[in-house]
Amino acid sequence: MRLVMAQDGPAVSSSGVPSLATQAVLVPSAETPMSATIRGWDFNDGCSLDGIMAAMLRTGCQATSLGQAVEEINRMIAWRLSNEPPGPADAGLSPTERRRVRAKIFLGFTSNLVSAGVREHVRYLVQHRMVDVVVTTAGGVEEDLIKCLGNTYCGDFALKGADLRARGLNRVGNMLVPNSNYCAFEDWVMPVLSAMLREQREQGARWTPSKMIERLGKEINNPDSVCYWAQHNGIPIFCPALTDGSLGDMLFFHSYKEPGLVVDIVEDIRRVNDQALKAAPRKTGIIVLGGGLPKHHICNANLMRNGADFAVYINTAQEFDGSDSGARPDEAVSWGKIRADATPVKVYGDATILFPLIISQTFAKTWEALDSSDTGAPKL
Repeated sequence: MRLVMAQDGPAVSSSGVPSLATQAVLVPSAETPMSATIRGWDFNDGCSLDGIMAAMLRTGCQATSLGQAVEEINRMIAWRLSNEPPGPADAGLSPTERRRVRAKIFLGFTSNLVSAGVREHVRYLVQHRMVDVVVTTAGGVEEDLIKCLGNTYCGDFALKGADLRARGLNRVGNMLVPNSNYCAFEDWVMPVLSAMLREQREQGARWTPSKMIERLGKEINNPDSVCYWAQHNGIPIFCPALTDGSLGDMLFFHSYKEPGLVVDIVEDIRRVNDQALKAAPRKTGIIVLGGGLPKHHICNANLMRNGADFAVYINTAQEFDGSDSGARPDEAVSWGKIRADATPVKVYGDATILFPLIISQTFAKTWEALDSSDTGAPKL
């Protein structure tokens, strides 16, 4: 481009455009970034879920984060002890045994997701022993059990609270839970609490939140239930805030009818922390849907081993208020809850949309049962 000097102004290019403007706008690129080019799925190629999901990684914005989450979870699933050089923690294991040792996966989720259809996605993972440790809120436990006694229905975010209250309908976002479901829950759970109290008095039973959830899963005896499959497969469900919901209401009522039932949270904090602390020689991975208590409880347990090796967060929370719910994985790295050399991913979005898509490209596709009698990680 040839520059000439204007009679009454700055230099201009041969095209008449001021050179200052062209130099500012048309800055040459020093080097093209060494990464994937942006290109979305071409629907001329059809409506393949696998194709659409494979293209997410190259689509940009949160679609790329979604693709990265798929990759991170597949790394969790694919890891075997045989990938690592032998060490003192796995002394004595044969090469075949080392190939059977998987990462220990912690799954956390909030109660709204169990009220929603994500319950069925979580149940699938627990049923097939694809995760090893579960952490949730009180609602995440009780809504799973209550759905075995009554249905939750589609509603609308705009329904008026006063009108719903008069009709005995409880709104969870755009979902409706009839109050009769909680009445049925009281009728079902009270005899179980009474039996637990008798066992405490007569047999010296020591109840913790995870032991109580295991018992409730056994008593519900319904294959639709997450809690049922967790107790069936020996997967602990931890809930340190077990009283913060309808279960807390039932324990409150029961304390008047038959005082004395004790639930020990100290034993459970040792148990959940030991799940991470004593995981070696296994690596650990964390998948957290939502924020709050499940997110911090899982991350804090992994602090005891100097951090998780793999991590995926899915939530809508922002970090700018300093909340743990909104904190990005790098903040957990600063605390030692995720390892500094990990490649964690946060996807900003609604887990009711994102998690089933992720499962379709991870557990439902890449999980490999070790043999016909053991579909989970071997116990060490």
